[in-house]
Amino acid sequence: MGAIEKEKIQAIVQFIEEIDFGSLHITIHNGQITQIERTEKKRFENVKKQKVK
Repeated sequence: MGAIEKEKIQAIVQFIEEIDFGSLHITIHNGQITQIERTEKKRFENVKKQKVK
């Protein structure tokens, strides 16, 4: 197993700190991190409408 470069660790930590809802996908090729993908979701509070009588 190779040593993980400081730049890659910093990028992963930054993505984790910035994301509220979503996922982080780390691609590894030959024991090295080659790609980091983030999928972020925006959630809205569900406001119920009142029924009109």
